[in-house]
Amino acid sequence: MSQIPLLKKQIRFLAIVAAVLIVLEAINIFTANSLNQFGLVPRSLHHLGYIFTAPFLHGSPTHLMTNLVPLLLFMWLSLQWGTRTFTLTTLTIFLLAGIAVWLFGRQAYHIGASGVVYGYFGFLVLGGFISKKIPYIIISVLVAILYGGMLVGVLPSKSFISFEYHLFGFISGLIAAWAWAR
Repeated sequence: MSQIPLLKKQIRFLAIVAAVLIVLEAINIFTANSLNQFGLVPRSLHHLGYIFTAPFLHGSPTHLMTNLVPLLLFMWLSLQWGTRTFTLTTLTIFLLAGIAVWLFGRQAYHIGASGVVYGYFGFLVLGGFISKKIPYIIISVLVAILYGGMLVGVLPSKSFISFEYHLFGFISGLIAAWAWAR
């Protein structure tokens, strides 16, 4: 497959992801954040399945916008490993980060795509070195240099920020790189 049709397909996919997140946020705004009940609440059996919905929900448009650009960029970069690796990486991040937050997170609603962003960040930083392929190593080095400051986000800071999703997302991304980036 030539690069132009592949790039168009990837951009179309990313546009759909962005549209879904924006539409969900609009619905959430007009329903007084009623969708946030589908966030992840640690150790609540009722909320365990919400490990798959929590990353799609945000507390405000600002919260969504701070996640949207790095999410789309990191998703696109992760897609360079191929659809299979991207899909396995995404599932690994959703499952491992979500389960870890459910097991160890503070008692609160945990929502937002930042855990997934940190997961892709972890994958991208390590994935190139695991693959031992020059184009992927270049991606890893550039992401580490340009976004390395994100690592501060895995530490507790503000009570309304789920550093747990950041931390467990990042660790899940590292695990995904080890498992799937070869």
